[in-house]
Amino acid sequence: MNVLAPETVSLVDPELYATGDPHPVWRWMRDHDPVRRHEAGEYPAFWSVTRYEDVRTVYQDAKVFSSAQGILLRPRSHGRDPGGGRTLALTDPPRHKALRSLVADWFTTRSVRALEDAMRGAVRQVVTRAAGLGTCDFVTDVAARLPLYVICRLMGVPDHEQEMLFALTSRAFGAGEPEVRSVAHQEIMAYFVELMYRRMDRPEDDLVSALVNGEVDGELLTEEDILLNCDNLLVGGTENVRLAVAGGMKTFLDRPDAWERLRADRGLMPTAVEEVLRWTSSATHIMRTVTEPVMLRDRPLEAGDRVVLWTPSANRDERHFADPDLFDIARRPNRHLALGAGTHFCLGAMMTRTEMRILFTELLDSVRSIEQTGPAVPLSSIVVNGLESLPVRITAK
Repeated sequence: MNVLAPETVSLVDPELYATGDPHPVWRWMRDHDPVRRHEAGEYPAFWSVTRYEDVRTVYQDAKVFSSAQGILLRPRSHGRDPGGGRTLALTDPPRHKALRSLVADWFTTRSVRALEDAMRGAVRQVVTRAAGLGTCDFVTDVAARLPLYVICRLMGVPDHEQEMLFALTSRAFGAGEPEVRSVAHQEIMAYFVELMYRRMDRPEDDLVSALVNGEVDGELLTEEDILLNCDNLLVGGTENVRLAVAGGMKTFLDRPDAWERLRADRGLMPTAVEEVLRWTSSATHIMRTVTEPVMLRDRPLEAGDRVVLWTPSANRDERHFADPDLFDIARRPNRHLALGAGTHFCLGAMMTRTEMRILFTELLDSVRSIEQTGPAVPLSSIVVNGLESLPVRITAK
């Protein structure tokens, strides 16, 4: 099959992900130019890394491949990422380790297990509500609600304020006009300013209190750093699960035999969750900045060069995965990179897997059928990979 080389396709065009298919382009790059230079345009110049082995190499070397200059491509007109060197995602060791230690206790095995009953109760309410709507958007009415409930609980958002925050996040991270998203995001930040001051006056056992009262290098975080990390935790705590669950459900709807196989054999749930994570690969790209001259494969990279890791490409690399374009809920081994690797391996990885397991289990247990009622709408984004909407009809048992 003839595949167009990247000269004819722009990997930084959001429409490629909304209406096209980037996988043939990535496949060509893996075969012919796995570390490929892209010259500056709207975005600064960068190197594309598409093979699993090379992506993992970059992830594992936080000294040479830094996160502190930003982890996402930004148009040159936008300047530097304001969170650079200040948030969990945008710091390098040793500061990254110190920041991570402030909040890590909320994501341990024990903490996650302690939340499982509450998660199940929340999912039952979500599914009952969705079934009662007749038709609903699986993305916003199902997939988005559990992770937001969990991160709100961890951050200390009171129950009676969670629906308000859900409405704001739906607007901020949805597909509306940029002005609407911007205003909603400002309102979210204003909310966390208020919550931050509440926790300064009266600390509680939650993530915001930990950020307010925790010290890094013997100093309290600045108010701006606290807010940036709150935003980081809110987005990180919701997007992976929302996109993976929605994309996974669409995949199951397209492959009903896989859904029925999982219904018949719940022992496949752990491997099914991993395969959904690999298949959906919700982070379309992650960026690093080179700190010193280095060779990556046969390419000489210089200090200051940007390196873009295309996660969905790495997770379909034929050199690492057998039949990578086959969705196989029993796949073993499945050492995908959907949750990162190395120093920045996803802090909430266990939480993500648990939420997905509980959500899919509850759907299998309490729902007679899930029927797609209209076309799924992919996101138009070079940052995250997934669905903007998935209209369905859920019929309860």
